[in-house]
Amino acid sequence: SEDAIPSILQNALSVCFDPSVGHDYLEDYQARLDVYHREEERLPFDIELLNKITAGGLRKKTLNVFMGGTGTGKSLVLGHISAATLMQGKNVLYISMEMSEDSIGERIDANLLDIPMGQLKKIDASMYESKMNRLIKKTAGKLIFKEYPTTSAHVGHFKILIDELKTKKNFYPDLII
Repeated sequence: SEDAIPSILQNALSVCFDPSVGHDYLEDYQARLDVYHREEERLPFDIELLNKITAGGLRKKTLNVFMGGTGTGKSLVLGHISAATLMQGKNVLYISMEMSEDSIGERIDANLLDIPMGQLKKIDASMYESKMNRLIKKTAGKLIFKEYPTTSAHVGHFKILIDELKTKKNFYPDLII
């Protein structure tokens, strides 16, 4: 009952700084129309079918999910998207809770350097360095990948990582995978 709550708490409980009490369907129709006509910046794919499906690419501040069974190529697709986004000059943060940083790097090297994964162990240092230097000159973006042990991380860890990257590397991700 209200009698059990001290008056100072009653006042505090009634204060709300959010002026919205919800979207009134009939009164707020103009706001919806404005949303329908708003041009949104998108992060395009380099795969035309994905651009078609997503109406031009990934929208900012959205969560997108690739689903499939074990061994169907989800990690392959995510590595490809990371590499392609990097080559657009964008910053990509790739967070994994199952694949090692070494494996992520290997997949992205194979993709960007156009070397079969099985050949990466055989490439000599000067050839690798030459290919990497050419790649560095082609993009202004950065790609950082971080591995967390399975079931050991949560969104709080990701927030701390993003904050540390901003502070330590002046890195602001355009895309988080």
